[in-house]
Amino acid sequence: MARRGETIELAVLGLLHEAPMHGYELRKRLNLMLGWGRVLSYGSLYPALKKMLRSNLIEETTASSATVSRRPRIVYQLTEQGNAEFERLMCEVGPTAWEDDNFDIRFAFFGRTDMEIRLRVLEGRRSRLQERLERVQKELAMTQQEVDRYAAELQRHGVESVEREVRWLSELINAERSGGAPDDVGATDTEQHHTPETTPPDRQAHQG
Repeated sequence: MARRGETIELAVLGLLHEAPMHGYELRKRLNLMLGWGRVLSYGSLYPALKKMLRSNLIEETTASSATVSRRPRIVYQLTEQGNAEFERLMCEVGPTAWEDDNFDIRFAFFGRTDMEIRLRVLEGRRSRLQERLERVQKELAMTQQEVDRYAAELQRHGVESVEREVRWLSELINAERSGGAPDDVGATDTEQHHTPETTPPDRQAHQG
Protein backbone atom coordinates (compact mmCIF):
# COMPACT_ATOMS: atom_id res chain seq x y z
CA MET A 1 0.00 0.00 0.00
CA ALA A 2 1.31 3.44 -0.91
CA ARG A 3 2.25 5.69 1.99
CA ARG A 4 0.61 9.11 2.26
CA GLY A 5 3.93 10.84 1.51
CA GLU A 6 4.24 8.91 -1.76
CA THR A 7 0.68 9.83 -2.65
CA ILE A 8 1.43 13.53 -2.07
CA GLU A 9 4.57 13.25 -4.21
CA LEU A 10 2.64 11.82 -7.14
CA ALA A 11 0.05 14.60 -6.86
CA VAL A 12 2.76 17.29 -6.73
CA LEU A 13 4.52 15.83 -9.76
CA GLY A 14 1.24 15.86 -11.66
CA LEU A 15 0.42 19.45 -10.77
CA LEU A 16 3.91 20.72 -11.56
CA HIS A 17 3.74 18.81 -14.82
CA GLU A 18 1.05 21.34 -15.75
CA ALA A 19 2.91 24.47 -14.62
CA PRO A 20 5.35 25.76 -11.96
CA MET A 21 3.62 26.72 -8.69
CA HIS A 22 4.49 28.13 -5.29
CA GLY A 23 3.68 26.28 -2.07
CA TYR A 24 0.41 28.05 -1.30
CA GLU A 25 -0.96 27.38 -4.77
CA LEU A 26 0.17 23.75 -4.65
CA ARG A 27 -1.60 23.20 -1.33
CA LYS A 28 -4.78 24.86 -2.55
CA ARG A 29 -4.84 22.83 -5.77
CA LEU A 30 -4.17 19.58 -3.91
CA ASN A 31 -7.05 20.17 -1.52
CA LEU A 32 -9.44 21.21 -4.29
CA MET A 33 -8.49 18.43 -6.68
CA LEU A 34 -8.19 15.47 -4.36
CA GLY A 35 -10.90 16.18 -1.82
CA TRP A 36 -9.12 14.17 0.86
CA GLY A 37 -10.94 13.49 4.11
CA ARG A 38 -8.78 16.06 5.87
CA VAL A 39 -7.15 19.27 4.76
CA LEU A 40 -3.56 18.84 3.60
CA SER A 41 -1.42 20.90 5.97
CA TYR A 42 1.85 22.65 5.22
CA GLY A 43 3.33 20.25 7.76
CA SER A 44 2.58 17.42 5.32
CA LEU A 45 3.35 19.28 2.09
CA TYR A 46 6.70 20.91 2.82
CA PRO A 47 8.51 17.77 4.04
CA ALA A 48 7.40 16.10 0.80
CA LEU A 49 8.72 19.07 -1.22
CA LYS A 50 12.06 18.97 0.62
CA LYS A 51 12.40 15.25 -0.07
CA MET A 52 11.62 15.82 -3.75
CA LEU A 53 14.21 18.62 -3.89
CA ARG A 54 16.85 16.28 -2.45
CA SER A 55 15.90 13.65 -5.02
CA ASN A 56 16.21 16.22 -7.83
CA LEU A 57 12.61 15.68 -8.91
CA ILE A 58 11.80 19.36 -8.50
CA GLU A 59 13.77 22.58 -8.21
CA GLU A 60 13.19 25.99 -6.68
CA THR A 61 13.14 29.33 -8.44
CA THR A 62 12.22 32.74 -7.07
CA ALA A 63 9.44 34.95 -8.35
CA SER A 64 9.72 38.66 -7.64
CA SER A 65 6.85 40.18 -5.69
CA ALA A 66 4.84 43.16 -6.94
CA THR A 67 5.25 44.66 -3.48
CA VAL A 68 8.77 45.86 -2.69
CA SER A 69 8.46 45.02 1.00
CA ARG A 70 7.60 41.41 0.32
CA ARG A 71 10.22 38.72 0.02
CA PRO A 72 10.44 36.91 -3.34
CA ARG A 73 8.25 33.84 -3.38
CA ILE A 74 9.70 30.40 -3.98
CA VAL A 75 8.25 28.66 -7.01
CA TYR A 76 8.61 24.92 -7.59
CA GLN A 77 9.01 23.35 -11.00
CA LEU A 78 9.75 19.89 -12.37
CA THR A 79 13.26 18.91 -13.35
CA GLU A 80 13.86 16.65 -16.32
CA GLN A 81 14.23 13.79 -13.84
CA GLY A 82 10.94 14.72 -12.16
CA ASN A 83 9.14 14.78 -15.47
CA ALA A 84 10.50 11.32 -16.30
CA GLU A 85 9.45 10.03 -12.86
CA PHE A 86 5.91 11.33 -13.32
CA GLU A 87 5.65 9.63 -16.70
CA ARG A 88 6.97 6.39 -15.20
CA LEU A 89 4.53 6.43 -12.30
CA MET A 90 1.57 7.17 -14.56
CA CYS A 91 2.46 4.14 -16.68
CA GLU A 92 2.24 1.76 -13.70
CA VAL A 93 -0.83 -0.47 -13.90
CA GLY A 94 -0.36 -2.83 -10.93
CA PRO A 95 -2.26 -2.97 -7.62
CA THR A 96 -0.69 0.26 -6.32
CA ALA A 97 -2.51 2.14 -9.09
CA TRP A 98 -5.86 0.78 -7.84
CA GLU A 99 -5.48 1.96 -4.24
CA ASP A 100 -7.78 4.62 -2.92
CA ASP A 101 -5.85 7.91 -2.97
CA ASN A 102 -3.49 6.69 -5.69
CA PHE A 103 -6.43 5.88 -7.94
CA ASP A 104 -7.94 9.31 -7.34
CA ILE A 105 -4.70 11.01 -8.35
CA ARG A 106 -4.14 8.85 -11.41
CA PHE A 107 -7.69 9.47 -12.53
CA ALA A 108 -7.20 13.24 -12.16
CA PHE A 109 -4.21 13.00 -14.52
CA PHE A 110 -5.64 10.37 -16.89
CA GLY A 111 -5.30 12.86 -19.75
CA ARG A 112 -1.53 12.24 -19.62
CA THR A 113 -1.88 8.50 -20.29
CA ASP A 114 -2.95 6.44 -23.27
CA MET A 115 -6.14 4.42 -23.49
CA GLU A 116 -4.54 1.03 -22.83
CA ILE A 117 -3.13 2.21 -19.49
CA ARG A 118 -6.39 3.90 -18.50
CA LEU A 119 -8.33 0.72 -19.26
CA ARG A 120 -5.99 -1.51 -17.27
CA VAL A 121 -6.17 0.78 -14.23
CA LEU A 122 -9.97 1.10 -14.44
CA GLU A 123 -10.44 -2.64 -14.88
CA GLY A 124 -8.07 -3.40 -12.02
CA ARG A 125 -9.90 -0.99 -9.76
CA ARG A 126 -13.27 -2.48 -10.70
CA SER A 127 -12.09 -6.06 -10.07
CA ARG A 128 -10.75 -5.11 -6.66
CA LEU A 129 -13.99 -3.38 -5.69
CA GLN A 130 -16.07 -6.31 -6.91
CA GLU A 131 -14.09 -8.56 -4.57
CA ARG A 132 -14.67 -6.15 -1.71
CA LEU A 133 -18.35 -5.89 -2.55
CA GLU A 134 -18.79 -9.65 -2.31
CA ARG A 135 -17.05 -9.67 1.06
CA VAL A 136 -19.06 -6.72 2.41
CA GLN A 137 -22.34 -8.26 1.26
CA LYS A 138 -21.50 -11.48 3.09
CA GLU A 139 -20.58 -9.54 6.23
CA LEU A 140 -23.83 -7.60 6.01
CA ALA A 141 -25.90 -10.78 5.74
CA MET A 142 -24.08 -12.29 8.73
CA THR A 143 -24.27 -9.27 11.03
CA GLN A 144 -27.66 -7.74 10.22
CA GLN A 145 -29.32 -9.75 12.95
CA GLU A 146 -26.61 -8.89 15.48
CA VAL A 147 -26.48 -5.09 15.25
CA ASP A 148 -28.95 -2.28 15.83
CA ARG A 149 -30.70 -0.58 12.96
CA TYR A 150 -28.22 2.32 12.74
CA ALA A 151 -25.21 0.05 12.39
CA ALA A 152 -27.11 -2.03 9.81
CA GLU A 153 -28.02 1.13 7.90
CA LEU A 154 -24.36 2.16 7.84
CA GLN A 155 -23.43 -1.22 6.43
CA ARG A 156 -26.12 -0.96 3.76
CA HIS A 157 -24.83 2.49 2.87
CA GLY A 158 -21.38 0.99 2.39
CA VAL A 159 -22.68 -1.72 0.08
CA GLU A 160 -24.67 0.76 -2.01
CA SER A 161 -21.65 3.06 -2.33
CA VAL A 162 -19.42 0.25 -3.57
CA GLU A 163 -22.11 -0.77 -6.05
CA ARG A 164 -22.29 2.82 -7.35
CA GLU A 165 -18.55 2.97 -7.88
CA VAL A 166 -18.55 -0.36 -9.73
CA ARG A 167 -21.27 0.97 -12.05
CA TRP A 168 -19.34 4.22 -12.51
CA LEU A 169 -16.17 2.33 -13.42
CA SER A 170 -18.07 0.10 -15.84
CA GLU A 171 -19.47 3.17 -17.60
CA LEU A 172 -16.00 4.70 -17.84
CA ILE A 173 -14.57 1.47 -19.24
CA ASN A 174 -17.32 1.26 -21.85
CA ALA A 175 -16.76 4.91 -22.79
CA GLU A 176 -13.01 4.32 -23.19
CA ARG A 177 -13.58 1.27 -25.38
CA SER A 178 -16.03 3.16 -27.58
CA GLY A 179 -13.70 6.12 -27.93
CA GLY A 180 -15.75 8.33 -25.63
CA ALA A 181 -14.72 10.61 -22.78
CA PRO A 182 -15.67 11.04 -19.08
CA ASP A 183 -18.30 13.62 -20.12
CA ASP A 184 -20.12 10.79 -21.91
CA VAL A 185 -20.61 8.81 -18.70
CA GLY A 186 -24.30 9.34 -17.92
CA ALA A 187 -25.26 11.51 -15.01
CA THR A 188 -23.07 9.65 -12.53
CA ASP A 189 -21.45 12.05 -10.14
CA THR A 190 -17.67 11.78 -10.45
CA GLU A 191 -17.42 11.88 -6.67
CA GLN A 192 -19.34 8.62 -6.31
CA HIS A 193 -16.15 6.61 -6.53
CA HIS A 194 -15.33 7.53 -2.91
CA THR A 195 -16.87 4.44 -1.38
CA PRO A 196 -17.37 3.34 2.25
CA GLU A 197 -17.64 -0.03 3.89
CA THR A 198 -18.62 -0.26 7.53
CA THR A 199 -16.69 2.49 9.28
CA PRO A 200 -17.13 6.25 8.49
CA PRO A 201 -19.25 6.77 5.38
CA ASP A 202 -17.53 7.81 2.15
CA ARG A 203 -14.18 6.19 2.82
CA GLN A 204 -14.65 2.80 4.48
CA ALA A 205 -15.04 0.32 1.67
CA HIS A 206 -11.60 1.27 0.38
CA GLN A 207 -9.98 -0.01 3.54
CA GLY A 208 -8.88 -3.58 3.98
